[in-house]
Amino acid sequence: MLSTPWLAANDHFRDMLKLGKNRGMTPSAVVFDAWYSSLNNLKAARDLHWNWVAGLKKNRKVNRNETLDMLDFPDEGLKLHLRGYGWITVFRFVAKNGRTDYIGTNIEEPSRDQVEVIVKARWSIEVYHRELKQTCGIERCQARTGRAQRNHISLSIAAWVDKYKPGLVSVATSVGILHIQ
Repeated sequence: MLSTPWLAANDHFRDMLKLGKNRGMTPSAVVFDAWYSSLNNLKAARDLHWNWVAGLKKNRKVNRNETLDMLDFPDEGLKLHLRGYGWITVFRFVAKNGRTDYIGTNIEEPSRDQVEVIVKARWSIEVYHRELKQTCGIERCQARTGRAQRNHISLSIAAWVDKYKPGLVSVATSVGILHIQ
């Protein structure tokens, strides 16, 4: 179990990493967005001997005193020294709408394609969570007891599976997060 429900988001993140390790998980990479890419979180994943792929904010300090938005990125990414952490590889992705994402990883010699596949898997999980919130009411639980809240969450997920089951099997199994028989 997680230690307490009153922790800050980054503390919960690190607790979940430890919980995954204690349960024997061996992910090919831990994937998270810039919101969770604090130095302590990156170090926590590294300390568990796990690779990570994370969004980085454009003003993140690298090398000596540069920020990511000051640098030119080749397609194969840049090997940079992340202040307080060490060497990582960073890729710059530009979305169709013009938004720029900086994606960093501690994977040894990653390819752009490898990182892009991982980022797309992360996005499909983001879409799942958005659908769960917007179409199944998972956030609108007014129950106070833990059991009632868990029931609400379970029924919300069941409603999502019922609504999206044809797409669920192809998307979730292709990302390796779900196996339905």
